Amino acid sequence: MFCPQCSQQQVPGSVRFCSRCGFPLDGVMTLLGNGGMLPIYRTPEEGPPQISPRRRGVRQGGALLLSGAILVPILGVFWNYNPASNFLGILVALASIICFVGGPLRMLFAGVFEEGAPKPVPVPRPFMAGPMAAPQFASHVQPNALPPPSVPPAPAWRPRPITAELAGPPSVTENTTRLLDKEESKER
Repeated sequence: MFCPQCSQQQVPGSVRFCSRCGFPLDGVMTLLGNGGMLPIYRTPEEGPPQISPRRRGVRQGGALLLSGAILVPILGVFWNYNPASNFLGILVALASIICFVGGPLRMLFAGVFEEGAPKPVPVPRPFMAGPMAAPQFASHVQPNALPPPSVPPAPAWRPRPITAELAGPPSVTENTTRLLDKEESKER
């Protein structure tokens, strides 16, 4: 597989980003895996998501455990005001066993034996870019013999200027010679 941005050859299935330019390759691998078709996942507008049996069982066990934390102390207070009632004593014991032992056992059973949420099944759809779109993926692409250069080419070398053609600064004696020439012309 080649990176669609910089054409660097990648090892298929083992990288998520291009090693040269950092382009994310997850979408490219999904497209190639589905034969050029984009998968369609179910959106939340299609209806509420179904709760898996495992999650439902864990919720039931947690609700049972938390209801026991509220129910058992209330029943214990009622039994404290009427200690002669054996029915309230049995009810407190039964509620504590069901809630504090049954709740964690229900969560354990759901976590170990019940089925989890189903995996989303992608539905492939055709890729359509426009009315005059050329086929995006050819049946067989011949890769280049060599990978593209990793460093941009250096700019063309500038030739050195010929320094003999440049005019140098005038000498000090030239200026005084001109002044002397002016004085001689004034005297005449």
